[in-house]
Amino acid sequence: MGVQYIYPEYEIVRNQERCIVCRVCERQCANEAHEYLKDSNKMVSDDAKCVNCHRCVALCPTRALKIVKSPHTFKENSNWSGKAINEIYKQAESGGVLLSSMGNPENYPVYFDKILLNASQVTNPSIDPLREPMETRVFLGAKPEKIERDEKGRLIRNLPPQIQLSMPIMFSAMSYGSISYNAHESLARAAAELGILYNTGEGGLHEDFYKYGKHTIVQVASGRFGVHKAYLNSGAAIEIKMGQGAKPGIGGHLPGEKIGRDISRTRMIPEGTDAISPAPHHDIYSIEDLRQLVYSLKEATNYEKPVIVKIAAVHNVAAIASGIARSGADMIAIDGFRGGTGAAPTRIRDHVGLPIELALASVDKRLRDEGIRNRVSIIVGGSIRSSADVVKAVALGADAVYIGTAALIALGCHLCRSCHTGKCNWGIATQREDLVKRLNPNIGYKRLVNLLTAWQHEIKEMMGGMGINSIEALKGNRLMLRGVGLNEKELEILGIKHAGE
Repeated sequence: MGVQYIYPEYEIVRNQERCIVCRVCERQCANEAHEYLKDSNKMVSDDAKCVNCHRCVALCPTRALKIVKSPHTFKENSNWSGKAINEIYKQAESGGVLLSSMGNPENYPVYFDKILLNASQVTNPSIDPLREPMETRVFLGAKPEKIERDEKGRLIRNLPPQIQLSMPIMFSAMSYGSISYNAHESLARAAAELGILYNTGEGGLHEDFYKYGKHTIVQVASGRFGVHKAYLNSGAAIEIKMGQGAKPGIGGHLPGEKIGRDISRTRMIPEGTDAISPAPHHDIYSIEDLRQLVYSLKEATNYEKPVIVKIAAVHNVAAIASGIARSGADMIAIDGFRGGTGAAPTRIRDHVGLPIELALASVDKRLRDEGIRNRVSIIVGGSIRSSADVVKAVALGADAVYIGTAALIALGCHLCRSCHTGKCNWGIATQREDLVKRLNPNIGYKRLVNLLTAWQHEIKEMMGGMGINSIEALKGNRLMLRGVGLNEKELEILGIKHAGE
C-alpha cells in the first residue's frame, strides 16, 4: 500500500462514557464510517470515511458523538493552502477531474450582504401588513406594450400565457435522478399547496407527478431526457436549459449507478447507463436557432405554455438576455455562480461565472435601455438564502426567484457536499432505496410550506417598512436599496447609491 498523503478533514469524537453501543450510528451511516467491534463490545470510527453530514450526531440517543474539524495542518503558506495541496494529492493519485457538489464555497463577495433596504418614516409612512392589504402575487410572462380597449371601452385581453404565483418564489430545477423520488414529491406537493411552481430539471417527469402539472415547469435540456409531447403538455411552462450557474459551459452527467428502473423509464434511456448531457444543444448555435426551438415548443403545446430560457450568469449576460428577449421567449432565468448542483467539475464550480446580483442588475438595465423589458419576465437563482435576498433581488429588477439549496436544507440537507456519491444520508440526493425512505414526503412538504410561508410574512413586513404594498411596486425600485462597502464601479453596475446618500 502506498503512502497516504491526505489526512481526514473531519474527526469523529466519541464519548465512550456516554456511548451505549446501540449501533444507531453504524446503521445510519451510508459511508460506513462507524463499526462495531464484537470482541471488545465497543464502537470505533474511520475518520477518513466521514463527510460531516451529521446524521449520526443527530440520531445518537445519548449525544455521545460530535464531528470536529481536523486540527491537522500543513506548514503555513499563504499561497499553497492545505486545500490546494490536498487537491493536488488527489489528482496525482487518481488522474481524474475533481468533482464537487452544491454551490461555490469560496470567499467571493456576497453582494446581497452589502446591500441594505431603505425604510419609510414620516413623509412616506410605512404600511402595517397585519391590518392593510399587501400583494405578493406575481404574474410571469410577456406583457403587451400598451393597453388596448374595444369600441365600448372594455379591456381587450391580449395577454400571452402567464404564470400566476402567490409569491415571487419558485423551486429551481433539480432532476429526478440527481434527487430522490421522495424529494421530488415533497417539492411538488409544497408547490401545489403554496400556489407556486417547481421545476423538473433535465430528468423528465415521473408519471406519478403529472397530477401536479399546474404547478410544474418542465425542462428541455441538451440531452432531451424524458422529453415527449405528453411531457411538454403536462406542465404549466417549459424551460429550455442553455446553462446553469454551477457549471457554465459544461453539460451534465448522472452516473449509471443512479439510473435505476424508474429513472430509466422516466428519462427514456437504458437502465444502468450514464446520462450525459452535451455542453451545447447541438441544434442551437445562434439566437435564430434558439428562436426555432422556442416556437417549436410553443407549436407543440398549442401556444398555451410560456417558454423560459435558462442561462448561466456569464460576462456577456446582458447581451445574451437581449437576444433571448427577441427570440420569442416569455421569461429569462439567470443562474448565478453560487448555484447548487449534484455534481460539477470543482474548477468550473469555483472559478467560472458571475454573482447573480451583478448579472441581474446589468440585464435589467440593458432591457430597460432597449425598451424591451416588458417582453420578458426575469427569474434569478444562485444562492437565494432568505426572504431578504428575495426582496433585494426584486428591487434589483427580478420578477421572481428560484430557490434550490434553501429548499434542500429545509428538507434536512446538511451541505456535506457529497451528492455526487449517491450516498446522501438524509434521503435527498440518492437513489438507494434504504436511504430514500429516510425522507418522509409527508413531513418534507410541510417543512417547505412552513419555510416559504414564513418568508412570505417577512416579505410583507419588509415591503410594509418601505411603504410599498405590492411586489410590482418593488420590482426594479433601486431607490429602496443602499450599498455598504462597495466601490464606485460596483455601485454603478448595481444601479444603487451608497448608504448615506
